[in-house]
Amino acid sequence: MQDKVNQYLGEIKDFSATGKEQLEEFRIKFLSKKGIVPSLFAEMRNVAPEKRKEMGLFLNELKNTAQQKVEELKQTLESKQETRKANIDLSMPAEFIELGSRHPLSIVRNRIIDIFSRIGYSVSEGPEIEDDWHNFTALNFPEEHPARDMQDTFFIEKNPDNLPDGGQVALRTHTSSVQIRTMENNQAPIRSIFPGRVFRNEAISARAHCIFHQVEGLYIDENVSFADLKQSLYYFATEMFGEGTKTRFRPSYFPFTEPSAEMDISCFICGGEGCKVCKHTGWVEILGCGMVDPNVLENCHIDSKKYTGFAFGMGIERITMLKYQINDIRNFFENDIRFLKQFESTV
Repeated sequence: MQDKVNQYLGEIKDFSATGKEQLEEFRIKFLSKKGIVPSLFAEMRNVAPEKRKEMGLFLNELKNTAQQKVEELKQTLESKQETRKANIDLSMPAEFIELGSRHPLSIVRNRIIDIFSRIGYSVSEGPEIEDDWHNFTALNFPEEHPARDMQDTFFIEKNPDNLPDGGQVALRTHTSSVQIRTMENNQAPIRSIFPGRVFRNEAISARAHCIFHQVEGLYIDENVSFADLKQSLYYFATEMFGEGTKTRFRPSYFPFTEPSAEMDISCFICGGEGCKVCKHTGWVEILGCGMVDPNVLENCHIDSKKYTGFAFGMGIERITMLKYQINDIRNFFENDIRFLKQFESTV
């Protein structure tokens, strides 16, 4: 046993540590409850009585040497750490931590929501997988309407057991379906916008994609007129594109609004003089709008003789492309860091 103690004494004297973790491993090895020193003290009961005093002295020396070694190395490591801190040049610039930026579609989406929130619009959202009633029928789409054709809509299998009309299920083609759900579940007056992702079975190109984002709006109340619609959209155009932005409305057709219109703004790239973006007309279309068709109100159990309303819808990609002069919609979906870094300063 004495030879074993001498061996451990030599190991302790030769030990050195370069870090706190290494020192802690040494302490556990020799001084913990299951370490070498306590184990040797436990073996004292096997030593002859006449030799126990001598062995006790050896073991105490081993224990004290190990404890002293731990304290010395601990002080040495702490001293080195303090020296490193003292040698830091506080005038040196800190290491730059590169932060990410918001996606341009998120920036514009939040901007649109903020603009309409100022004039009393709440935000509502709905499911991206919709039934025929909310996506088409309640919105006054006739059964033979082209939008019901497979070339425009991503249909999912029929599920007549779960659908009251036995209709088809599809990825929503517009967020107008959320308008229907809002009118079904709320009493007038209603003033809300509906941002979300929509899907259409279209070929992907620089100007079109099978996935894109919309923000639609709805206002239902007594005595709502087309003049109210125009003033709301004048306000939006000015807030989004700046003072001096001119607007115009052109007659159009949508199954769920009557009368219907498309809204153009003066091309802010060429100042209305004509360029490729505005196709040399001086005007750029930004959204569709109109007065809610009475049939749509009645489908949602709203009295069309008492209430009127207007609706509008815009593509976030189109607004973003116009605002930042982006000429390819595919840039929004490719996650190219070089493209996204351009928008760090716009957050």
